[in-house]
Amino acid sequence: MLAMTYRGPYRVRPQQKPDPVIEHPGDAIVRVTRACICGSDLHLYHGLVPDTRVGHTFGHEFIGIVEQVGSAVETIKPGDRVLVPFNLFCGSCFFCQRELYSNCHNTNPEATAVGGIYGYSHTTGGYDGGQAEFVRVPMADVGPYKIPDDIADDDAVLLTDALPTGYQAAEMADIHEGDTVVVFGAGPVGIFAARSAWLFGAGRVIVVDHVDYRLDFVRRYAPAEVVNFREVGDMALHIKKMTDWLGADACIDAVGCEASGSLTQTITGRWTMLQAGAATALFWAINSVRKGGNVSIVGVYGPTFNAVPIGNALNKGLTLRMNQAAVKRHVPHLIEHIRQGHLNPKEIITHRVPLEEVSDAYHIFSSKYDDCIKTVLIPPRAGAARATVGSVIH
Repeated sequence: MLAMTYRGPYRVRPQQKPDPVIEHPGDAIVRVTRACICGSDLHLYHGLVPDTRVGHTFGHEFIGIVEQVGSAVETIKPGDRVLVPFNLFCGSCFFCQRELYSNCHNTNPEATAVGGIYGYSHTTGGYDGGQAEFVRVPMADVGPYKIPDDIADDDAVLLTDALPTGYQAAEMADIHEGDTVVVFGAGPVGIFAARSAWLFGAGRVIVVDHVDYRLDFVRRYAPAEVVNFREVGDMALHIKKMTDWLGADACIDAVGCEASGSLTQTITGRWTMLQAGAATALFWAINSVRKGGNVSIVGVYGPTFNAVPIGNALNKGLTLRMNQAAVKRHVPHLIEHIRQGHLNPKEIITHRVPLEEVSDAYHIFSSKYDDCIKTVLIPPRAGAARATVGSVIH
């Protein structure tokens, strides 16, 4: 089969790999029809996630058709159209019973925090991802979700991570009627977090980024007020000016470790710059929210050092909530939001690219060329989807 493979930082390429096979009675094999490139994949692409091994296939956002199931699988069958949550989970452990699916105790022997994740290095279990023609789906009785006939593929693929993560970001922010919510980051997750904030009753939504085309997009799609942080100087001071000097009721960090100026990108050796540059979005969120407010964190940080102003959070009496999204918990009500017209996930897709051109697709997404918001990869055996896909080369 054709699959994206990692060759080192900033180097990915399409390559032939052996087709996956049933390894356990609970496995399924899914023929991928759509897979996304996620902003989190860029952390891997840029070489920031430990134990990302040469030959690994990325991709934790994918949907497809069930090709084969193991002898113990009862809930899905060959021919079913399914979306596969980015997190692997057993469905029966202490955490899964509490719908903390991203913290499953049985799918990642390499860590005590996060459970297994498709295509996200060996720190999350070493499972190959869905940027390929086929993917092995373990624990197939509990993970895959049958896509209803009235939900389009382009909407369904965004239900595997980006939309549930943005939605959970708004949920964890504990938004009350009329609240002012600030979202740091205008990538797909930040866009969905801003849109979801309205569903939870926000009275005002502000999105912070520095890429003009992304700010223009979120202004139309969310819709939200926007701030280009390169134009305002002190970010926390600017938010306080916008909120009658109180600060926002809730702030959402939808960026993570690659926020512009973060410690993973720049180390100056000067404490003032180190403090301001590490975990930039989280630093701004803590300092921009009002006393007694809420900070929600869904941006990926991973097992790296980050200088966080925890003393400010303590002295302000903040509530900090964070986690990887429990995708399957959110899918049923997000489908209802789509049906009712409250959410239209597919509108954020700007690029549909053949899997054969995955190298160029990563370069364009990483470099923010061509007004790229969200990229969908279409494998060669994706059926009708291939008829509408164009080349990424312009």
